[in-house]
Amino acid sequence: MNVILLETDWMNNRIFGLDLQLLVDAGIMAIAMLVLFFFISSLLFNPARAFLKKRQQYIQEQLDNAKRDEKQAKEFKAEYDGKLKQIDKEADALISEARKKALKQETVIINEAKEEAVKMIDRANKDIELEKSKVQDEMKQEIINVASAMAGKIVKFSMDEKTQSKLFDETLREMGDGTWQN
Repeated sequence: MNVILLETDWMNNRIFGLDLQLLVDAGIMAIAMLVLFFFISSLLFNPARAFLKKRQQYIQEQLDNAKRDEKQAKEFKAEYDGKLKQIDKEADALISEARKKALKQETVIINEAKEEAVKMIDRANKDIELEKSKVQDEMKQEIINVASAMAGKIVKFSMDEKTQSKLFDETLREMGDGTWQN
């Protein structure tokens, strides 16, 4: 027990016993910690760094894709707007052409209606002339009938020639000269 007492005495005099064994243990522990750090670093930190690097690359690719898609969308929009303007121009041209055709057709229809009206007026005038001619023919027939009746009376009464002539002139005057001319 003497040995134990010596060691306890020696330990009691110092707060921290710095000896060769402690230094060797501290060195071995430091080396072990460095080895452990590199080992853990290669097992945990390097995969985590690789994961973060891949994630960063993925995000950068997504940003690049988004920029490319945005640029492409702007190009499509510009192309779409151009096509819309072209379609509007074509629609305006078609509407203008349709208006021109409608005006031409309107003119044709009006001209045809005027021609038809002229034809109807001509037909009406011809019908009037025909009716007038019929009336004149009927008048002539009536005059002939009157003249025949008069001739019958003359024959019946056996008038002399002078009386016949006088009667004939008198009848003609009563009927008027205009009857024969119309």
